[in-house]
Amino acid sequence: MAEQLQDQSVEHLLGAVIRKAIEQSVSDHLGRTWRIDPKGVRDMIDFASHPAAILSDNSYSVFVKLYKGNLAHDQFTRELAGLRLLTERSGVRTPVVIAHLQVKGGSLGVMEAVQMVERQPLHWRQMGEALARVHSAKWDRYGFDTYCYWGSLYVDNTPSNDWPEFFWAHRIAPRLKAAVDSGNLPLALGVAQQVDSLEPRIQDLCGQKLEPTLLHGDAQQNNILSTADGPILIDSAIYYGHPEVDLAFVDFFAPVSDELFRGYEAVTPIDPGFYQRRDFWRLPALLAMVELDGPRNVPRLVEALRRYI
Repeated sequence: MAEQLQDQSVEHLLGAVIRKAIEQSVSDHLGRTWRIDPKGVRDMIDFASHPAAILSDNSYSVFVKLYKGNLAHDQFTRELAGLRLLTERSGVRTPVVIAHLQVKGGSLGVMEAVQMVERQPLHWRQMGEALARVHSAKWDRYGFDTYCYWGSLYVDNTPSNDWPEFFWAHRIAPRLKAAVDSGNLPLALGVAQQVDSLEPRIQDLCGQKLEPTLLHGDAQQNNILSTADGPILIDSAIYYGHPEVDLAFVDFFAPVSDELFRGYEAVTPIDPGFYQRRDFWRLPALLAMVELDGPRNVPRLVEALRRYI
């Protein structure tokens, strides 16, 4: 634990001013005095894109996440609004929010910590069922009535009546431009041109037309927490689109059990063509990885493109 406390992410959260603000907000929430026990600190930087930790007084634990920069307040505000809408529209569980604090250099989110369990087949099925419940909520257009963020990236959700047009204009094209502009995807490689060549076939690549469906927007498996009382969804980037986009992302970073897909299909069917389209739906995320994390991600992008060029 002494080594963990030296991690920069935890230091950000245990400085005197921020620590006092956290303790006061949790005390107000509980109606009793709450103080952080140094032995009850767990660094969570490996599970979040921001400095994060679980803090406890050894009887009640909270999860705190620090958003940095000028957009910090807006990023967390959008995230909280998205989580609320997920619960309101589909009934899925999301974290209990304790406080949203303005701090020097950023914005701090304080939420009730979730007691996770080791996933068994039941928990994987519950994850699939929860995602299917999200997808049961519909809208009259693709996109959303406000923008959101995917991690630190601004995402334009300007509504459209045409899903393929929306997916190209607001998901693939911006991430392609950003990847090229970053210098990590030089035009000389020819990969950007391969992505660009997909636009004339976008209608066919997107498969059959479906009603605009509420999406989590960042449904990788670490954003669906398994608990003894069922799944809790976190870190959403909501909009309305094609449900296969969420399904394509559950195993983007690591494999998942087939039980997740069985749980999903217990609620609503998965089109057999999904498995041919899965890498296509992943193109925006693959381009973002090139943009943010460098050229070492280009081979995975190239591999995904091979199905479609």
